[in-house]
Amino acid sequence: MTSTVPTAVHDDQHTADADQPPLTMFGPDFPFAYDDWLAHPAGLGQVPATAHGREVAVIGGGLSGIVAAHELMRMGLRPVVYEADRIGGRLRTDTFPGCPPELTAEMGAMRFPPSSTALAHYIALTGLHTEPFPNPLAPATPSTVVDLKGTSHYARTLDDLPEVYRTVMAAWNTCLEEGADFAAVQHAIRHRDVARLREIWSRLVERLDNQTFYGFLCASPAFASFRHREIFGQVGFGTGGWDTDFPNSVLEILRVVYTGADDDHRGIVGGSQQLPERLWDRAPAKTVHWPHGTSLRSLHGGEPRPAVTRLTRTAAPDGRTAITVTDASGAVRTYPAAVFTAQSWLLLARIDCDESLLPIDHWTAVERTHYMQSSKLFVPVDRPFWRDPEIGADGRPTGRDTMSMTLTDRMTRGTYLLENGPDRPAAMCLSYTWCDDSSKWLPLSASERLEVMLKSLREIYPGVDVRRHIIGDPVTVSWEDEPWFMGAFKANLPGHYRYQRRLFTHFVQDRLPADRRGLFLAGDDVSWTAGWAEGAVQTALNAVWGVMHHFGGATDAANPGPGDVYDAIEPVMLPED
Repeated sequence: MTSTVPTAVHDDQHTADADQPPLTMFGPDFPFAYDDWLAHPAGLGQVPATAHGREVAVIGGGLSGIVAAHELMRMGLRPVVYEADRIGGRLRTDTFPGCPPELTAEMGAMRFPPSSTALAHYIALTGLHTEPFPNPLAPATPSTVVDLKGTSHYARTLDDLPEVYRTVMAAWNTCLEEGADFAAVQHAIRHRDVARLREIWSRLVERLDNQTFYGFLCASPAFASFRHREIFGQVGFGTGGWDTDFPNSVLEILRVVYTGADDDHRGIVGGSQQLPERLWDRAPAKTVHWPHGTSLRSLHGGEPRPAVTRLTRTAAPDGRTAITVTDASGAVRTYPAAVFTAQSWLLLARIDCDESLLPIDHWTAVERTHYMQSSKLFVPVDRPFWRDPEIGADGRPTGRDTMSMTLTDRMTRGTYLLENGPDRPAAMCLSYTWCDDSSKWLPLSASERLEVMLKSLREIYPGVDVRRHIIGDPVTVSWEDEPWFMGAFKANLPGHYRYQRRLFTHFVQDRLPADRRGLFLAGDDVSWTAGWAEGAVQTALNAVWGVMHHFGGATDAANPGPGDVYDAIEPVMLPED
């Protein structure tokens, strides 16, 4: 969610300082340096030789599942991946039927901040390249139009917008600084000052866990004006307005802005789904137990196992329990350990589960998980016609582009213009919406959605005939209607911090009863940064540590993992009574 109007200040001096360490997704809840753990020459750890070749179920073939499977394979274990749909999960890159294959639509994740440093490790590992993403007012975006209440403003930079937008930006910066110690937290993250970060964040969690995003704004004198709160909600920062997040916990929002997750986004050239696909195909240069050239694909004979339909526990000889998996083919297999990376609601609605899989408090946390709805609609067009000079009523160029990246309070909400080079076919994300705005489209087909979107855009650009440039059928998604997802991503409500803590910390299982161990939760919805691929990677790595520990393995003393240092950096423990 790259900054648009209002963005947050970027350090404790309120000015960018190139000499400071970069912002990364280091905490604030669990300040562990996943990037350093990945980069260390000692590796992530090892399991005893007696465990080599033993199977571990990995349920879900999205980024988290594939990262976990890749690292478990490298340790000499045999991951068995189950996937109901296709490798990639919400890293889903679609093409347009009948159009050139390089013309793609990112139906899920489509932009990634530089602060996602664990994610960047795998992007580099697979030889993928990134490019600036055309977010509102970003340097890579030729122009932006902000259209609110029937009035449009054309801008190439923030300075081109009316003064009220800069006033709102200043209000947001003041709100963050006065209400959430913004500069101090960012300084601690940049310098990886764990003690200082934990001190400030613990205090904020205790004070703000029960606060909504909207309530946080209203509590700030800087946002005393309803008009300013309304503009902030409709335009906000990133994908556009964040009014759909107003009912959510403000802690969710603070994690995003503290870690720079809303800044300087980049897209993966050729599509984000390539990342899990390449990891699936990749044969690591160094791997334990397996012969050179072994990949996840080769271990699976080319395809993952089908959807999981049932999960149970089975008594194991060591006094613990094994995990028995039934899949859609009817096959039943039992594993000493399993990693569950699919959306947690599937454990409630799509998969027949024994209650014994999780402690009762963890089941409560799964049940209380709150998911955001989200929809997108893409169309292929003949070329990036939006760069054509706009011609005014007098027949002369106005100095503006024909069309721009658009933020609006109309039905489209956010329209993104995605190029593949001059005069080459391009794609338009005509609409990107959330929550109630997404639910409005749920009953409509792709063609019906297209008509509504074109009507909205005609109101903003009356002289532009988008339809004549369309060269193929639209593609669309509503993530809440996807049977193996049931929503776009988790977003905690006020008071949900305790539930989130239970899910995230589940990978450390020594304190659990012996008959509740061996199943490890991962995926971005159990992370502190749901909706960000970095959260999927970090929780995958947590699960890898958990499985390694479960098999009696260990990390190198020079490169401790997240479970090794857990007691020193564990998330805030709020009282239950």
